[in-house]
Amino acid sequence: MKTMSCKQLGGACEEKFQANTFEEIAELSKQHGMEMFQKKDNAHLAAMNKIQELMQKPQAMKDWFESKKKEFDALPED
Repeated sequence: MKTMSCKQLGGACEEKFQANTFEEIAELSKQHGMEMFQKKDNAHLAAMNKIQELMQKPQAMKDWFESKKKEFDALPED
């Protein structure tokens, strides 16, 4: 099990997520992002806009995703 914060995953806060795989932690982050979107949290909305800009450039998005996966893989087990 490894831990990453919302901010480490491109978000806007220090909420922590724990998962065994990067895919699992990315899903937890996505769910958190949807909750923050529904609450209209300005900091998270700004972070989401940055990700949406990346999504317009498939290679940039792929590079970003891979860098976050490498960061997760390098973390020590909790």
